[in-house]
Amino acid sequence: MSYVLVERPDPAVAVVTLNRPERMNAMSYDVMVPFRDALLELGRDNAVRAVVVTGAGAGFCSGADQESAGVPPGVAGLTRPTYALRAMEVLEDVVLTIRRLHQPVIAAVNGAAIGGGLCLALACDLRVAAPAAYFRAAGINNGLTASELGLSFLLPRAVGSTRAADIMLTGRDVTAEEAERIGLVSSVATDVVGAAVEMGQRIAGFSQPGIELTKRSLHAGQSATSMETYLSSEGIGQLYLRMLTGNFEEATLARKEGRAPRFTDDRRAP
Repeated sequence: MSYVLVERPDPAVAVVTLNRPERMNAMSYDVMVPFRDALLELGRDNAVRAVVVTGAGAGFCSGADQESAGVPPGVAGLTRPTYALRAMEVLEDVVLTIRRLHQPVIAAVNGAAIGGGLCLALACDLRVAAPAAYFRAAGINNGLTASELGLSFLLPRAVGSTRAADIMLTGRDVTAEEAERIGLVSSVATDVVGAAVEMGQRIAGFSQPGIELTKRSLHAGQSATSMETYLSSEGIGQLYLRMLTGNFEEATLARKEGRAPRFTDDRRAP
């Protein structure tokens, strides 16, 4: 049985499904390693312009698998402390792989996103939730810290520090309705995968380097220490595409002609 499924409902949009529904798609290494590898392969596919991540069955991802986590690769002969470090590195690599993909990644949160599952959703660039979806920072409920896999970095940037503290320190469930209200997700949709694919199709219609640079700018802006030092990097991205492609002129002409623009991302040198 394959624990990770990759489908292409549109030539430019890939859907990656965590496929261990009997365990609520928990983060066993049998799931996470092929999930990371599938993402890396899609990142090298230049025809893919957006990636949707979802879960099979009733859950998106229930976080750490406390019963059958499996064995991470490359740990033979290690002592317990080093084993734990390497095991955590595998999961951290999954989150970083999502963040590093050229393509925007859209989480179609079909059900429970708990602990590490919440972290996976937050690592994505966009999130859409099904009405039955809910989110929980579960570490605090398990006698641990709620901070894991970038949660204390990403959650405050998504919902603000006060709401992040509430979610992380109380361990309570956040419903899809509340998640939309506080900005944890952009929308709630009954057909959550279909809505995410439509979002990906819209993204695919824009300039490829324009989308990639926008994703980079969003990530860089979240970590910038001052707007004054950050502005120049945004401006350079705009100038780069303005000078090296004919997309601005094409967009202007398309508006005049009442049609959709046809971006080529190419321009002959003068």
